[in-house]
Amino acid sequence: MPHAQLQSEEKYKQMTETPIPKLILRLGIPTIASMLITSVYNMTDTYFVGQLGKSASGAIGVVFSLMAIFQAFGFMFGHGAGSNISRRLGQHDVDSATRFASTGFFLALLMGAVIGVFGLLFLTPLMYLLGSTETILPFARDYGMWILLAGPIFTGSCVLNNILRYEGMSFLAMIGLVSGGFLNMILDPILIFLFDMGTSGAGLSTAISQAVSFLILLYMFLAGRTESKLKLSKVTRQWQEIWLIVATGLPSLIRQGLASLSGLLLNHQAGIYGDAAVAAMSIVNRITSFIFSVGLGMGQGYQPVAAFNYGAKIYSRVRKGFWFTGLAGEVLLGIGAVVCIVFARPLVAVFQPDPEVVAIAFPALIYQSVACFFLPLSVCANMMFQSVGLAGRASFLSALRSGLLFIPLIWLLPLLFGLPGVQLAQAVSDALTFVISMPLALYFLHRLPEDRLA
Repeated sequence: MPHAQLQSEEKYKQMTETPIPKLILRLGIPTIASMLITSVYNMTDTYFVGQLGKSASGAIGVVFSLMAIFQAFGFMFGHGAGSNISRRLGQHDVDSATRFASTGFFLALLMGAVIGVFGLLFLTPLMYLLGSTETILPFARDYGMWILLAGPIFTGSCVLNNILRYEGMSFLAMIGLVSGGFLNMILDPILIFLFDMGTSGAGLSTAISQAVSFLILLYMFLAGRTESKLKLSKVTRQWQEIWLIVATGLPSLIRQGLASLSGLLLNHQAGIYGDAAVAAMSIVNRITSFIFSVGLGMGQGYQPVAAFNYGAKIYSRVRKGFWFTGLAGEVLLGIGAVVCIVFARPLVAVFQPDPEVVAIAFPALIYQSVACFFLPLSVCANMMFQSVGLAGRASFLSALRSGLLFIPLIWLLPLLFGLPGVQLAQAVSDALTFVISMPLALYFLHRLPEDRLA
């Protein structure tokens, strides 16, 4: 039997026969580690830049919305290609998997370059649009310039990472992300303080780290570690296949794009109360993103399991995987939430000891930590619908947390309650997202047919 066919058969057996808890943990733990490291090096930027003052801390929150734009398109092409790849491999169709991989990767590079060029041409108005104040602007410009220059690397890395995950190789994806994360932690203090580059040094450190991650992830494909390949000649000429990538990845674009928009609106609403409020909400979002990344990592560990087995028509594994992932996420996020509730003040003070910042961040961190208990099952529902190709339902759920619910809440609650409304908006949105998501997920799981084993 040819090596490629043998590899395909082994992958099929692994994804369809390995016990669900063991398989999801095998795929999810490296993904969680990757997500945590990504959050850690984002928090590293927050910590070191925070030493430069609260206006510099505010710049991190502003540029975070910019990075979310790149991630939105990167995840759209990455999840869109990856879900289709996994389902095609579940059907033993390697050639189609290669077309989806190549198309998603090169389209992501192109989109990253386009966003980067336009962002650099309109750098100052872009920073204001993202929520910068006059005092935050110089820091945001210095940081944002490097992020825009690294745009294609951001989007390309997202695609490479997600294809590896969807092929069941989360460990290899983790290696690329973790390497860049550790490098960022080393470079931050060197460039910010030793070379006296300030926030520009933080941006350069992030760009270099992303480039290293990108090269490591790309090597996995060039070295033949994947079933799907990256070839410019394999980019599809069929609009139907491009649409499949876009439609399947649309929930990720909506989720990440709305995260950017919600960050923009949050910065504007917090900015009414000064740079301290912008810095405080930025710090809270970084801390809660660290906890949220555990649930997101578990959900992403479930995605290839759901996609592959749905493609192979082994529906019972889709159902079992959902419940295991959701309940495991509840335990893991619950632990993180309790830690944040107990140590809320000192956690905020690590990043910015300014008393005004701590006073604003403390209640917001408590609210968002409590809301963490609502996240695992709603995230799992979203991931499931996206993985099985139900883009409409997945897009709707993606739009809830940071869009359909959060956007009206971030306008309405501050009008009613002032600053506490800013602090409460995300937590209320998370709870309502859970209430809406669960009936849809339960209905789908109940309607899944019996397994159709070959």
